[in-house]
Amino acid sequence: MTDRHGSPPRQPVVWYNQNSTPGKDGTRMGSIMTKDGIRLHYDEYGTGDRHVLSAQVGFYPKGMQQALAEKGFHVWCLTLRGFAPSDYVTEDYGDGWYDVFADDVTALADAAGIGQFFYMGASHGAGVGWHLLLRHPERVKAFVAVVPGPHSLAEGAMSYRQMLMQGIISEPPPFDPPVDGDPRREARRRERQEWLEGLPEADPREKRIDYGRPLMRCGTEEKIREALCSIRTPTLILGGTDDPISTPELMTRTARCLPHCKLVMYSNCGHNIDTDLTEELTEEADRFLKQAEADGKCYTIKDGTER
Repeated sequence: MTDRHGSPPRQPVVWYNQNSTPGKDGTRMGSIMTKDGIRLHYDEYGTGDRHVLSAQVGFYPKGMQQALAEKGFHVWCLTLRGFAPSDYVTEDYGDGWYDVFADDVTALADAAGIGQFFYMGASHGAGVGWHLLLRHPERVKAFVAVVPGPHSLAEGAMSYRQMLMQGIISEPPPFDPPVDGDPRREARRRERQEWLEGLPEADPREKRIDYGRPLMRCGTEEKIREALCSIRTPTLILGGTDDPISTPELMTRTARCLPHCKLVMYSNCGHNIDTDLTEELTEEADRFLKQAEADGKCYTIKDGTER
């Protein structure tokens, strides 16, 4: 059996371990071992059966995931394979990286006994979400997609991260516009930058990874649009008008393709909007997920009639 992109589904997990000792911030940590022998690390926030799964290279400790847990969701943050504290990998999955990442998300859900769940991702984490919706649509009740693109392949297939590693570009375009006169956002950006600078240097095995861009296997912009049009999962897109990566044009294109989508954009915000306006975006996500949970819609009609 293969998925609609022609890739065989990956094998389920064979081992699940949860650390019973919470971290200093209340985080619970654990790991799963996949059938192909990769140990995947996750952090867990909150409790209950309203599960939100998220997958990224790494997670800022004061992001939307933690804020959603404070809203009553049970949040699972999976570190992508190839990046510490998950296992490093030496295999190059080519244009299948995001397929592998998406299957690892369902592997975590399977290991934890979670049937259907919400998915939330930002930037490359949202890229995982597009593949998740295409490969496992029956598992995802709704998708919160923060600065999600996905990129037009006319821009190339290499990730900004790898272009920096290889010296193709000296620095990425400015991710965020200035916020002079907004001391709270300025302080928040300084705090995040200090956190980033305090991280240990990446292992050489991490630096070699180029997971590329989502939906690379589609090959053309036309095929990307066709894939997006096939998605029926309620989706909330959150972004900023000054994002040079997930541009307003890309997000609007995506919203036009998706039949069940809500698009919210904020002026004077860029690619790191989820850490700039964490509370605001979390409120939007909370409202959307409650609505999607209630009737599978991305909007509310109080008299019960259909549009």
